[in-house]
Amino acid sequence: MDDQKLILVTGATGYVGGRLIPRLLAEGHKVRVITRDARHVSGRSWLDQVEVVEGDVLKAQSLNDALEGVNVAYYLVHSISARADFAERDAKAANNFAQAAQTHKLDQIIYLGGLGDSSEELSEHLESRHEVGEILRSYPTPVTEFRAAVIVGAGSVSFEMVRYLTERLPFMIAPKWLYTRTQPIAVDDVLAYLVGALDKPESHNQIVEIGGKDAMPYIDMLMRYADAVHLRRMVIRVPLLAPRLSSYWVHLVTPISWDIAQPLIQSLEHEVVVKDDSAQRLFPEIKPLGYDESVQRALKETDAKKVETTWLDSTADIWESDEPYTFVEKRGMDIEQRTTEVDATPEVIFDKLNTIGGQNGWFVLNQLWHIRGLADRLMGGVGNRRIRRDAMHLRVGDTLDFWRVENIQPAKMILLRAEMKLPGEGWLRFDLEPQENGKTQLKQTAYFAPRGFAGWVYWTMLFVFHKVIFDGMIAQIKALAEQDDNAPKPVVQSRHIAPIAIGATFAIAVGAIVTVLIRPRD
Repeated sequence: MDDQKLILVTGATGYVGGRLIPRLLAEGHKVRVITRDARHVSGRSWLDQVEVVEGDVLKAQSLNDALEGVNVAYYLVHSISARADFAERDAKAANNFAQAAQTHKLDQIIYLGGLGDSSEELSEHLESRHEVGEILRSYPTPVTEFRAAVIVGAGSVSFEMVRYLTERLPFMIAPKWLYTRTQPIAVDDVLAYLVGALDKPESHNQIVEIGGKDAMPYIDMLMRYADAVHLRRMVIRVPLLAPRLSSYWVHLVTPISWDIAQPLIQSLEHEVVVKDDSAQRLFPEIKPLGYDESVQRALKETDAKKVETTWLDSTADIWESDEPYTFVEKRGMDIEQRTTEVDATPEVIFDKLNTIGGQNGWFVLNQLWHIRGLADRLMGGVGNRRIRRDAMHLRVGDTLDFWRVENIQPAKMILLRAEMKLPGEGWLRFDLEPQENGKTQLKQTAYFAPRGFAGWVYWTMLFVFHKVIFDGMIAQIKALAEQDDNAPKPVVQSRHIAPIAIGATFAIAVGAIVTVLIRPRD
């Protein structure tokens, strides 16, 4: 393909689109992305290598600038929701895009849809995915339509549902839909097909069914994931389909909401497996992975030890909010972020942050920090190491009670890694960003990567106490940074320290017991 051709990627903030862009850039292609709000792609590693155009597929007029001069477009837009009008909206968006592609004389549209036999009665979600493909093909622009089922990769909604259900449920009630066959495919293989279609004119106006090497019942995906992470799981089979009830159960025990889980589960009422050899004929160079190897790749990426190099790209879009507090579960981590504006320079705030921990304390509710350290000591952990190397300055490797300094960028960021006994891994990060008004935005983020059911119980029980502690901490940092150096130090107090301390101690104790009783086997 001519390197001077311009490729448009829709759905750039989505799971597949966000991963496709680096692959296209690595192949030497020029890339333009379309997004409703340019802020949604801020923080992406590829941002300075692409052209960003604001536009909305539901607003036909907004597509002209995005498609001007484009040769090939990836259409990766679809709704996954239980809202009543999702199919209508997807159809309108597809018509708008196909009409604009015709006007601008594109050479090709590459579309990723859903696997399923059109001759059978499909779920509304899959029917809509097929309808979008039909709409795109009804216009003159050549279309390559790929159809895939479960995409296995860290952070994909399908894989995250498998992961959370398996890790959080020692006992699984298995309705009939769990025994429907599906054909999962590794996200790397999906990307290989999408990129490969650029050099395959014979794929024009073709429907290409893609899947991994293995087809299996959904329950086997759960059990083979359990084997991969060394968990024992018991399955109790029930003769009910119950997709709606199952979606509410998924909503309860995973970060996936019921309105997203419901269409996913309904799609599994019928087999979603590859039934033709078009992928093998058109793309013989691609050898799809088996399920077990796909899981291992996903687990390596999910490994929380890579958090420092991956969290910004994976969460940049969700923090574009005016809310001072945000909580999400993403890419295997529970993430709490608090944001405030401080009337001080980043250097002043950074100096205050440098005094955290050890004999200086933790800005607020030091009694609770002491209780947490004592509990950790009783569990065989490091507990409170109260002596700092330097009372006023931090460096990478310093210990702060049951934390360790993992990274520092002067006047920009401090990252602490938890070293206490935990059913998972945790970090606490502070970011400083100067604002145009002369003030500084302070972000305080707590990350926790839970390990199995015990990790979920631990974080859930401590959530309310974390909110009290971390709310007070960021308020105290702000107050200290803004105060006159000659004024008395402000103190954030709680009138309810005793019940909070008792409750936190109880929650920590229960979390410790769960950690011991419910843990992965060796």
